[in-house]
Amino acid sequence: MNESYQPWEHKPWWCQPWSIVTTGTALISGTWFLTHILWLTILVSIPVLAWMGLFLILWPQAMKQAYAEQQTLSDETDIG
Repeated sequence: MNESYQPWEHKPWWCQPWSIVTTGTALISGTWFLTHILWLTILVSIPVLAWMGLFLILWPQAMKQAYAEQQTLSDETDIG
């Protein structure tokens, strides 16, 4: 897999890792500081953490894998 490929280079500023982490942290901590209700904070945290995991872990891996597969297919068609 090509580790030099960076899928973040193709995303706008509001979809960069720092903005995703900042937004997720603000949502979770904001819920706690505004309500001080643990079950509500946990309820908000579950989808927010899932969203963060999707876009910070799964999406970049999938994009790198797709890029590597595309490069492999491109190399095969160039050869044959």
